[in-house]
Parts: sequence; structure tokens; C-alpha cells
Amino acid sequence: MIKQSFIVAGLLLGLAACQSTPTQVEDLAIEGTWHIESAAGQPVIDYSPAELIFAADGKLTGNNSCNNFFGSYVLNGQSLQLQPAGNTMKACVDALMAQEQRVMKVMPEVAQAEMAKGKLVLKDADDKTVLVLSKK
Repeated sequence: MIKQSFIVAGLLLGLAACQSTPTQVEDLAIEGTWHIESAAGQPVIDYSPAELIFAADGKLTGNNSCNNFFGSYVLNGQSLQLQPAGNTMKACVDALMAQEQRVMKVMPEVAQAEMAKGKLVLKDADDKTVLVLSKK
């Protein structure tokens, strides 16, 4: 009877140990060039060059509709932070300049990423979609 109790106790401890092991969440596959389809809930202008480029080393570059920008990103599972650091300063038509401002405004608001129907959807901390991207 005592021997069976030890066996049962050992099995229960083994199961408990398995359950307490933290599961590691895999990072999303975001490396590469992504065309911006919408920013701040508004679709981008047709044929707009707006894009985000995620490099393997954490560098973030791209085009915000009119100007090129650079910075970095941090991805941990589905948690994502975009950290734009600077951009070029050329002038464009008003519509592209307004779109550029929307893109630059929402980038620092990104808190999470998810894949949905082949699109990379970037959301803020309130789970509101701020950018929708498609792979180039």
C-alpha cells in the first residue's frame, strides 16, 4: 500500500511539473517588406509607396508615403513595438503628406501583431487596428 502511494505521488508530481513549464510563444514571421494597406483606419492612396521593412537584426526601415524612415522594432511572440527614429524631409502633394502623418503617428502606438487572412494586422494596446500590411 505504501509503495503504491509513492508511485501515485511521484506521478502526480511529474504531472504538476509538466503543467508548470512555461510555454514559449514563437515570434511571428514578419521579416521582409510589407506594403501598408491602411493606416489609422483609412486605406492608403492607390499606388502609394508606403511600406515597412523588418530586418532580421531588429532594424525597421521603409517609406511613410512620401519620405523614407528608419528606426527599430522589438518582437516578442505577438507583442510588437515599432520605434521610428528619423526620416527624410522632402515635400510631396498634400494627400501623401497627410497619409505620411497618419503612418508616423500610429507607428509608436503599435503594441501587438497578428496574422489574419494573409495580412499582418498591427494593433494598439486597446486592441484597435492601426496598420494593415500585405507582404510584398
